[in-house]
Amino acid sequence: MSVHYTLNLRVFWPLVTGLCTALVCLYHVLRGSGGARAEAPDGADGGFPLLKAAALLLLGYVLLRCRHAVRQRFLPASPRLGGHSAFSPRPLREPGLSILLESYYEHEVRLSPHVLGHSKAHVSRIVGELVRAGRARGSPGPIPGGALALAFRGDFIQVGSAYEQHKIRRPDGFDVLVPLRLPPLVALEPRSLGAEPALAAAFSGCFVCALKAPPSPSPSGASGGHWLRECKPFADGFCVDVRGRRHLSATLVLRWFQSHLQRSLATVRYSLEGRCRVSLTPGGLEQPPTLHILPCRTDYGCCRLSMAVRLIPAVHLGDGAFLVAPPPQPLPIGPLSEFPEGLRTEALWGVNTARQEQKLLSWLQERAPPGACYLKCLQLLKALRDLGARGLDSTAATQWGRILSSYALKTVLLAVLLRKGSPAQGWDEAHLGECLEELVQFLRDCLLRRHTLFHCVLGPGGAAAEVGPLPKVLREATPVDLLAAFDGHSRELAAARLLSTWRRLPQLLRAYGGPRYLARCPPPRSQRTQGFPEGEP
Repeated sequence: MSVHYTLNLRVFWPLVTGLCTALVCLYHVLRGSGGARAEAPDGADGGFPLLKAAALLLLGYVLLRCRHAVRQRFLPASPRLGGHSAFSPRPLREPGLSILLESYYEHEVRLSPHVLGHSKAHVSRIVGELVRAGRARGSPGPIPGGALALAFRGDFIQVGSAYEQHKIRRPDGFDVLVPLRLPPLVALEPRSLGAEPALAAAFSGCFVCALKAPPSPSPSGASGGHWLRECKPFADGFCVDVRGRRHLSATLVLRWFQSHLQRSLATVRYSLEGRCRVSLTPGGLEQPPTLHILPCRTDYGCCRLSMAVRLIPAVHLGDGAFLVAPPPQPLPIGPLSEFPEGLRTEALWGVNTARQEQKLLSWLQERAPPGACYLKCLQLLKALRDLGARGLDSTAATQWGRILSSYALKTVLLAVLLRKGSPAQGWDEAHLGECLEELVQFLRDCLLRRHTLFHCVLGPGGAAAEVGPLPKVLREATPVDLLAAFDGHSRELAAARLLSTWRRLPQLLRAYGGPRYLARCPPPRSQRTQGFPEGEP
């Protein structure tokens, strides 16, 4: 995907002013060390022109910032939407709102390609060393090694918004899949739970993996009961019983994975001391572990950022699709009483189709006209979600973020693009506001059950033709509603909050836009709610 570089005035003007000031100081130091100062013919100090130039640059910078603040303060306000249509295009065609959107995007949303590139390269080097060390160490834990040991495959796969060109704000969070290698005597038989009778809809996106003998004969010629006896050490260490059959346990694999990462990190920590400080935070049984990368005091690089990298254990299904442990959040929040008898939560796996989604985005990019802004709209939609969380208490803000997750928002964009006859047509910069409005309206309709937000890859209705081959278990899976985990009341409150945020968008952009070091306007007291608002604030 093409990357556009623009001049960052927030950095350029202070840098030029500081450079000129340093030249003036250096000039005076060199003159003072050279002996008696020579007087200019008119008696003026020879360093005055440089000092005057620095002062003029500083004055120009101050005037530029004042102009920006005045423009943000006195742009015409957006009138309150009236009539029956909640998404009237009138405010988006109002003079000034496009300027607000562009300004907010540049100052608060857009990432520097330079900083993002350095961050991704740094993460790739550190994680690569850690994974290679983990592969060389072998398998600790219930099976110390040998033919039945679980191990790192030796590679890693970078996934998420940072690698799809729609991450916002700061490049300080990354997701990395760490594929695991199963023993040669073990094969998996994955099965989707979407068609499971009496199962809550929230669990329909989960999978279970039964153990089976590999299709080719084992080296020892074992089969049937003898194969089960041979695989008993592996089954006892990493499997649970589900309806009388051994299934690979996501909980046990995650526990082994975190222990193995700790041992591997101890191996490479000393070699990394000169470049950074690293630590590993276990995620327990509900989250994957997080690798924290802190800049070293002796690191004078241009991008000294603290980064958090989620390391996710993954089992390859084929064709670039993976099962991951634990299932991605939001983990189904339906009551466990709705969980069918005989199934166990420890055996639940999530599915990751990041490779297919990246191919789908590339397919859309190839068919998009030059200057298409659909990724920019996705970034602004994420920023709109963050603006909507302001003023909420911690519990409501967490629920708001779970419902409008980044993955759900990306799926909204893909669904809107794919349902059109010509993908990405009409998504040029001149219609940025209207395109953003279309995404918000579709999202609101999904929250109110007027549309269903299906997973873009799973099931017969997925975009399999555009993303290439898929494993059979994914092609035949039941379509997954990404919002099924949330009850109707929570979805209605989220839709009301989304509508309220959309209506107040110009005011929110003025209050929270602009350079980060300008004073921010606090939200009105009436907006600091203790939960989602029932309607207009």
